[in-house]
Amino acid sequence: MQTKIVATLGPASMNYETMKEMAKAGVRIFRLNFSHADAAYFVPAIKIIRGLEDELGFPITAMGDLCGPKIRIGEVKNSPRQINKGETLLLGLPDEAPANENGAFISIDIPELLKGLDVGMPVNLSDGLLQFKVSRVVKKDLLFALEAQNAGLLSSHKGIAFPGKHHPMPALTEKDLKDLHEGIDVGIDAVALSFVQGPEDVAQIKSEIKKHGVWIPVVSKLERQNAVDNLDAILELTDVVMVARGDLGLECPIPELPIIQKRILRACRHAQKPAIVATQMLLSMVKNPIPTRAESTDVANAVLDGADCVMLSEETAIGDYPVETVRVMKEISDNAIGYYLERIQGPYAPKREKNPSKCIAYSACLLAENTESPALISHTVSGSTARLLSSRRPEQPIYALTPDSRVLRALNFAWGVKPRLIEQAEKDHMQIVEAFLENSADFASGDPLVITAGRPTPGNPAPGTNEIKIYCK
Repeated sequence: MQTKIVATLGPASMNYETMKEMAKAGVRIFRLNFSHADAAYFVPAIKIIRGLEDELGFPITAMGDLCGPKIRIGEVKNSPRQINKGETLLLGLPDEAPANENGAFISIDIPELLKGLDVGMPVNLSDGLLQFKVSRVVKKDLLFALEAQNAGLLSSHKGIAFPGKHHPMPALTEKDLKDLHEGIDVGIDAVALSFVQGPEDVAQIKSEIKKHGVWIPVVSKLERQNAVDNLDAILELTDVVMVARGDLGLECPIPELPIIQKRILRACRHAQKPAIVATQMLLSMVKNPIPTRAESTDVANAVLDGADCVMLSEETAIGDYPVETVRVMKEISDNAIGYYLERIQGPYAPKREKNPSKCIAYSACLLAENTESPALISHTVSGSTARLLSSRRPEQPIYALTPDSRVLRALNFAWGVKPRLIEQAEKDHMQIVEAFLENSADFASGDPLVITAGRPTPGNPAPGTNEIKIYCK
């Protein structure tokens, strides 16, 4: 299974039998959505995950997804209210509501969001179904007139977005900080950060994790145009990226979203950072046992674009067919992978760059192809060697052997990687890998297996990956 499946837990799936069947069907990462709960709520689920690892014999990752500063409007008079195209409404802080507004006032209680708002800027409401433009600044940074660009219903407490506008507020809220530290205490293996705008947001959460005295990977959710604009800087710091198309689709023009997705996935692969594609992938399966043709194509296209993971949200959290949805996603993914590998015609060659580690990974993939090796085997302490191999997209599975349980579960995000836990030993890395192969039932006697490892030298005691070997069992 090259492309990994992320499944969101909720009332429809947060029980032992359903989670077991979902894991057997292909889930390697369970998403715990902190928007609707706290860490204590997920303790039973994490306990089930750890039990399933022992029972099924492979690592499973528990990813906590922080809520972030989800922005909502206040009460709307006469809600739900019909909005007509061309109609003018007022947007401002609650204290700015006019005495005779007749239901045409939208309140928002976060002053920072209104700073810098100016004539011509877009404002989207109701998950993008209602679109406005600022027609007049009534009071600078406090009150604005909006002209409706289309018609629709406006209700209280709906989400509001300001496409392309930088918000001078951190991605981590007080609730997020509480959920992060309590989540680490109860055993989450990764954390997803919502509404990232730039590398400073990633640096902030990494600093908080470090304060806790541990390391877990950070998944940066790209939901704002600013994040897309700052992608290269974010990739330097983050461990994983999520293309969160729901909120991103509110910030970016919908016609541009497919190309934005492709550009993000390509950039992630070049940076050796795993990428998840999320939102409405098989949404109709919340109520139906089969997906639409468009949904099937959407999942396949994410695989063909090079996604490391594809994610299910409502489909497994509240849907009627959580296990069936996972099975369908795996079938679509497996079917698309065959064409993907046929199309790329061998591992991706590195760019013209001075990058010995990437060249070694590419060479290992070429050797595996040439010898018809059934697998690539990598000893990795930090996970970087396995991610380098994964970024070349070899046809063979990548067995990543690591002594670190946190790295083990972090590697579940990487395309084509099968993480395996090994004991820390004084032997050199190559000896550890060879011992694993001799004891593994996954490989037959005589199989030519391509191994990558790091062997210290007198001039470099910590060389990283510097050795390739063909080992016949």
